[in-house]
Amino acid sequence: MIEIKDIHKSFDENYVLKGISAVFEEGRNNLIIGGSGSGKTTLLKCMVGLHAPDQGCVLYDGRDFTKMTFEERIDIRKEIGMLFQNSALFDSMTVEENIMFPLNMFTTQSREEKLERVNFCLERVNLKDKNKLYPAELSGGMKKRVGIARAISMQPKYLFVDEPNSGLDPKTSILIDELINEITEEYKITTVVVTHDMNSVMGIGDNIIFLYQGHKEWVGSNKEIAHTDNKELNDFVFASKFMEAAKERL
Repeated sequence: MIEIKDIHKSFDENYVLKGISAVFEEGRNNLIIGGSGSGKTTLLKCMVGLHAPDQGCVLYDGRDFTKMTFEERIDIRKEIGMLFQNSALFDSMTVEENIMFPLNMFTTQSREEKLERVNFCLERVNLKDKNKLYPAELSGGMKKRVGIARAISMQPKYLFVDEPNSGLDPKTSILIDELINEITEEYKITTVVVTHDMNSVMGIGDNIIFLYQGHKEWVGSNKEIAHTDNKELNDFVFASKFMEAAKERL
């Protein structure tokens, strides 16, 4: 479980996060949604230590990440997996080398042990025997799956996912959502997903946090989102005619 308490963050005169508190639960898909400029990506960066909050704290199973030294944070970072928006694969490395990268950085495992873990992760994301391909030889969906395989290579307790369906077609997006959901439930990971994809919200949104102008505006599940009277949330989620029509059937 991850808990954030009273997180504030500003950049010069731009006040981005205004006292955000929330709980991200183990074994569930915790989604952060909101319009452009709402603060969702800044919040994620504060949670993983890429930004230092001006005020507030981030607790990983009760451990205050914000008060730790650089050396102390390394132990937490070993428990964190991260899937970046563009997958962030190393172009000069093969699939195998990309997935092995965190193992080389943070473990003293033998080559055989690391390769065994790489092969397990590749099989788990349905990319068995794709070890020697390079990122340029992969489709967008395959790159995302390699990114997921790398993110889980260290058997993380916490998984952060930034816009997993960006640039993907609807069918592939659903497959990525299903994979994230399966891994989250199977390994009881605390998964935090930043997304603007309403299919993800409705499909895997166990716990949804909606940010509006730097505030936490609403919290609930995908089963509750269609029945809220929060105007800002409704304007965001059901902005299109398709989603508005779909709401009537929910």
